[in-house]
Amino acid sequence: MVKANHHLIMGGTYAEPQKASITADLISAVSDERRKQSFYRGVRYPGNLDAGGQGRMYPIYYIPPYIDNKKLQTVIPMSPKTHILSANSFELETVRILHLLSPDDPTVRAMVDGTLGRLKTTCFGYGGCTVGECLHAGLVALRFLAAMPEGVGWADRQLGPIKAVIGGRASARGRGAPARLMHYYWLCLSELPPRLAEL
Repeated sequence: MVKANHHLIMGGTYAEPQKASITADLISAVSDERRKQSFYRGVRYPGNLDAGGQGRMYPIYYIPPYIDNKKLQTVIPMSPKTHILSANSFELETVRILHLLSPDDPTVRAMVDGTLGRLKTTCFGYGGCTVGECLHAGLVALRFLAAMPEGVGWADRQLGPIKAVIGGRASARGRGAPARLMHYYWLCLSELPPRLAEL
């Protein structure tokens, strides 16, 4: 997923057999139920439901791997401090790549629909929360939504609170937002329709 992401960001393309191979590899890597339930217990979110039984803050398809006991960096150039950012960036970036490579595949379509449904239950993906790493997770959600035909209006709503926070940080006492955050923010903007990306 990380390699495919970087390849596409740099303007690369894939032939149809390559798309099919990457899609098959990523679909075969969906986490099994035991791994998912173990992760949910570990983050104190049994069954991936909040106390009200509604919110699903964590992945439903891909639980991120740990490499040398460290959370995985995807294309965000920062080490996530929380599972909310690391786990969501891993899943959202993976499902996004699947959609870009094989949008008509029935398994991919079901995963996209499931992910969109899950994001509607999250504060960072639908509620406009920009506190702490929810801001970063919101950017990941924004990038995911920008790739979905049905996500453009939603991305527009998502972008407003993010722009306000990043703009406020950039103007506060002459100090900008962290360079790593800005790098990913500009990447997100570059992938949005021009009317949404205008600052």
